[in-house]
Amino acid sequence: MPEMPEVETVRRGLVPNLVGRMITFVDLRRPDLRFPFPEGFEEGLVNSRIQDIDRMSKYLLIRLDNGNTWLSHLGMTGIWTINSDGNGKHDHVHIELDNGALTATYSDHRRFGIMDLFPTINSDKHKLLANLGPEPLTKEFTKEALKEGLHGRQSPIKTSLLDQKIVSGLGNIYVSEILHRSKISPKRKSADVAGKSSKINKAIERIHTQTNEVIAEAIRVGGSTISDFRGVSGDSDLGYFPQQFTVFNRESESCNRDGCNGIIRRIVQSGRSTFYCPRCQR
Repeated sequence: MPEMPEVETVRRGLVPNLVGRMITFVDLRRPDLRFPFPEGFEEGLVNSRIQDIDRMSKYLLIRLDNGNTWLSHLGMTGIWTINSDGNGKHDHVHIELDNGALTATYSDHRRFGIMDLFPTINSDKHKLLANLGPEPLTKEFTKEALKEGLHGRQSPIKTSLLDQKIVSGLGNIYVSEILHRSKISPKRKSADVAGKSSKINKAIERIHTQTNEVIAEAIRVGGSTISDFRGVSGDSDLGYFPQQFTVFNRESESCNRDGCNGIIRRIVQSGRSTFYCPRCQR
């Protein structure tokens, strides 16, 4: 599933192409994606101008001049492309802008994506956005907020960091990387990592620092080209963060931390693969 850096990469690709243009035609090729399109969806888009494209966590928020926001979540395999012919088997939403001067197509062969349309003024109350935790690289994501989110939780730290109510935007790939760089086992209980004292301990400091650093690095290089992720050009050769993976998808390989020489293991937590080094992650 595209995580925050991948969605930010898509947003940055869409902004120079779509912002300022008017949606003049919308073609929905099916009644639903993961959920049905909302009633009046096409009518709410046509003849509106795109004012901006924001992002919250893994959600694209396309701001329209008619007072509505068009939400797009890529699910596991969603792709936005600019100026494709829109005739592919899995092309489900096709729009024309400025009377055909430019097109944008949403494709999703597994159809786990989500789209919605709602008044922009209600964005912070939307059911998908209202309970999101603080996002990395923002002033809201503090060491104190991280500690509070983990306090008393008996779930493994890996599972807790995937909880969007604690930290929004993180997914399986980056949490594995964050924990390895933080030298913390993914199996440790969240409460133990947070500690009982009110003080910010070294584990929280490391996770906070590495979360910001890993996400910033991933955004700089266009995310991770894993599975079906593509940028708006349709080119899969844009996500270079896998070249910096320390553990993800490296099962049975040697840990690359200086002086460690441990062997990367893969375990399953909450139905997802976790990669870690049992020697240097304690």
